[in-house]
Amino acid sequence: MISRCGILRAAACAGLFVGAAASAEAADSNALPGGTWASIAKLPDFSGVWEMTFGRGAFPGRQQISLTPKFDAMLKAYQAAAPEDTPASNCVPPGMPGIMGQPYPIEILYTPGQVTIVIEAYMQVRHIHTDGRKHPDDPDLTFNGHSIGHWEGDTLAVDSVGFTTDTPLEAMIGARHSDKMHIVERFHLADPNMLTITTTVDDSDALASPFARTVSYARHRDWTIAEYICQQNNRNFVDEKGKAGINLKR
Repeated sequence: MISRCGILRAAACAGLFVGAAASAEAADSNALPGGTWASIAKLPDFSGVWEMTFGRGAFPGRQQISLTPKFDAMLKAYQAAAPEDTPASNCVPPGMPGIMGQPYPIEILYTPGQVTIVIEAYMQVRHIHTDGRKHPDDPDLTFNGHSIGHWEGDTLAVDSVGFTTDTPLEAMIGARHSDKMHIVERFHLADPNMLTITTTVDDSDALASPFARTVSYARHRDWTIAEYICQQNNRNFVDEKGKAGINLKR
């Protein structure tokens, strides 16, 4: 029989072991680049507000995406239906990779063990964990996925998985992706005021072969991110027959 005191001592010992494990994990993450405020100061400076520069690389068109037969048939069916009402017209964010190609600025923030991207479009936020953690075995499927990153010299390599299939692979043409979509991004400063992000998308179900794109972002040192409330000025509507329209009256 274990006395109440014995139980409390056992619980205390268990707490010590958990605390020790947590401390060891923290110590390991602190040793990684960007794991402490002091090491953040030594990293390439991606912080601040950036805007995509048009003409220096954009999202791939239909001819650059090679779909599997199943997903190609899905695309043709979607295009044949020619839907007038889309998720975007109802203020639904595009998710990855489309959210990183919006004509609105982004802001990059550093904190120990994490790089955060605040995206003005749809007021989206991406959390890139740089504390050495792995992806969950069974991640929740979300619009922007689960992202982990590590530093390779002056380049931040980001690996993202766990995307809901409610979002498009390429919104402009209506292509879809599966829950196996895997995205790798490489962030690199071309010069102090120009950030390049090379994005490679792979999906064994939807894509016959991976595709990649490189987009450049110009730094704007005097900008701040604005509030984006899509529904506030949304003029799109669907009538009682399901036909989409636009309200031009103020």
